[in-house]
Amino acid sequence: MCNGTIMDKLITFSVPLMLSSVLQLMFNAVDIIVVGRFSGSQALAAVGSTTALINIFVNLFIGISLGANVLAARFYALELKKEMSETVHTAITFALVSGIVVAVFGVTLARFALEIMATPEDVINKSVLYMRIYFCGMPFFMLYNYGAAVLRAVGDTKRPLLFLIISGVVNAVLNLFLVIAFHLDVAGVGIATVISQCISCILVLRCLYHTESSYQLRFSKLCLKTKYLSQIFAVGVPAGIQSTVINLSNAMLQSSVNSFGSIAMAGYTAANNILGFLYVSINSVTQACMSFTSQNYGVKKWKRMDKVLIDCIILSVIVALTLGNGAYLLGPKLLRIYSEQADVVACGMEILAYTTITYFLCGLMDLFPGALRGMGYSTVPMILSIIGTVGMRIIWICLLFPTHRSLTFLFLSYPASWAATVVMQVICFWFVRKKIRNTRPGI
Repeated sequence: MCNGTIMDKLITFSVPLMLSSVLQLMFNAVDIIVVGRFSGSQALAAVGSTTALINIFVNLFIGISLGANVLAARFYALELKKEMSETVHTAITFALVSGIVVAVFGVTLARFALEIMATPEDVINKSVLYMRIYFCGMPFFMLYNYGAAVLRAVGDTKRPLLFLIISGVVNAVLNLFLVIAFHLDVAGVGIATVISQCISCILVLRCLYHTESSYQLRFSKLCLKTKYLSQIFAVGVPAGIQSTVINLSNAMLQSSVNSFGSIAMAGYTAANNILGFLYVSINSVTQACMSFTSQNYGVKKWKRMDKVLIDCIILSVIVALTLGNGAYLLGPKLLRIYSEQADVVACGMEILAYTTITYFLCGLMDLFPGALRGMGYSTVPMILSIIGTVGMRIIWICLLFPTHRSLTFLFLSYPASWAATVVMQVICFWFVRKKIRNTRPGI
């Protein structure tokens, strides 16, 4: 990451990560497709209505894994083996503890949270069941993500991809088996997801255990060292809070969609899943930017760090415009994969019309905070994202939407909030980079 050409290495790093993220998202996509095709629109709405809530619960801790990624990348670049090992063991221990905590809260609060979101009566029982089963797999989910964060920090994105291919195939087969053969409905797809998460968790921990490098995992060395945990939190907690608060605004938006009934909910579920594939594809470039920036920041290669950001901007915009326009043009066909009901497809297209073509704004909105986190600056980007994205959506939903009730107007809040946040993040990056340039003359 610190020598040679940049763009080809960014692509080599990003593509396996992109495919890994797509496969991980397919855990949920396969759930949605199977229940939509074989159990009807109510089951589809039930699974989809849990997405925003699940993200609220887990994204704080997934955000903290970014802190582990940044710290591990820095220690690895500096060849600090003791610090690297202790960071890995602290991160994995925290993943296990946080996974158990999230599982307990998710199972306990599932119905209460769904009632707050005004989930319709004809959907809520299935939603609660799916959500509780899903949260039982949280320890496996957390351990995989933190283990994969360590592998990404050292430049290895191929093995996490392989692990997800294996677990993804298992998930798809079990979904079909449990729903079609045993008629388990939402319970079947939930059980399949938990089993597949367990498999990916075992594979990534086995990988860390058998390596001979400084990031080797030994269960006897698991610990929570405050020295490293505080550094992980310094970067990861603001990132996690940002993601959690943004998903809180998405939960508010889900409540607004719920007010249109189960057909709109099903359309939103399908459209939102397509947008999820766009997000993880763009986010892989942000992850690459953060890892490359962190390593180059650690060895004080400021000019190379700037070139990393420029190349990431080019790559992010190309990927976003290609996939975003493709998703819009193929929208009706993609939505029919989830449901063949014409009214569900129509609602989905109404949402995609204003969110796919403009998706490059979302990529830029996340890219600059990614570069800042790689340099150890995480709090200010978090605040700006909350103000720009969450603040505007809350104003939109609470003040403007009641007098303009339509899915089209509701989802115009996406590009509007993305554009506002991009402007603020660019200004923030300019000031931080100027500060580094003035106080630490570059190489």
